[in-house]
Amino acid sequence: MRAIQQGNNQYSITWGLPALREAVAGKFSRFAGLSADPETEITITCGCSEAIVATLMGLVNPGERVIVFEPFYENYLPGLVLCGGIPEFVRLRDPNWSLDPDELKKAFSKRPKALILSTPCNPSGKVFSREEMQMIAGLCREHGTIVITDDIYEHILYDGLQHIHMAGLPGMWEQTVTISGISKTYSATGWRVVYVIAHHRLMSAIRKCHDYMVVCAPTPFQMGAVVAMGLPGSYYLELQEFYRERRDFLLKVFEDLSIPVFRPAGAYYMMIRIDELGRGDDQAFAQALVEKAGLAVVPGSSFYHRPQDGRDKVRFCFAKKWETLNQVQERMERFLRG
Repeated sequence: MRAIQQGNNQYSITWGLPALREAVAGKFSRFAGLSADPETEITITCGCSEAIVATLMGLVNPGERVIVFEPFYENYLPGLVLCGGIPEFVRLRDPNWSLDPDELKKAFSKRPKALILSTPCNPSGKVFSREEMQMIAGLCREHGTIVITDDIYEHILYDGLQHIHMAGLPGMWEQTVTISGISKTYSATGWRVVYVIAHHRLMSAIRKCHDYMVVCAPTPFQMGAVVAMGLPGSYYLELQEFYRERRDFLLKVFEDLSIPVFRPAGAYYMMIRIDELGRGDDQAFAQALVEKAGLAVVPGSSFYHRPQDGRDKVRFCFAKKWETLNQVQERMERFLRG
């Protein structure tokens, strides 16, 4: 509010306010141990979706393949449509969202231009292990594949897990586009302030697309983000505890209801199995749950390129107030009895 009241309501520099890019560079050095030039290797975008689309349009040519792990955040595919890229899907297998090395190598045999990596992942909550990250990095180095990392949930992890930056693995700085921002970490999704970090040879193309799509992110919110970047380390620990309590609460709710649940290792989503609940497929279940219990979930088919692969799941979001979460068990019980 202070930024707005002081008249900071005009366009910023297209790539983002210098103070924010400096702050992002400092945070990246602090958490990833990597150095990025604020002048040529950091760009502030209008949300994560714009960052992903600008990156895909800048780096992927029509007809080139891009590896996508599924289940996936649903905005990845429209981004590929816009740039003319061809998705090459690699399935993460429940219940532990495991990665099949042979399936991954088969996808790389088709010479992909890029790979989209989200860790922690929406919708599954999967956090890729160091071994998985190293395997992906090795294949990317071998094939010259660019990794586009969606790290927006990087500070929301559980059970002692630590976020691994793909750009920090050997030989990957020049082949990685790191995307993160203030939306999830600072609970300000409506501000639409995200940053892209990449080697200047990659960033040049990304900036051209960003410039002509949105010009810049909102100026007063960028100024607010500078303040957020300076929060102490204790903030991030408190954030994890905030969501861990909610995750564990919801896990217990579904355990008490004898509903199979996929335990998330990060982010603030949780998927459950519904195929044995006798309420139809994911869409029928979601519609009935809204109408009869006032609970809104996302059908699992939204996260798969073949809808039938997600018909047995729905996704809950637990980034909610306690007064909301405390109603889940009673409402679910009422729904299952009806």
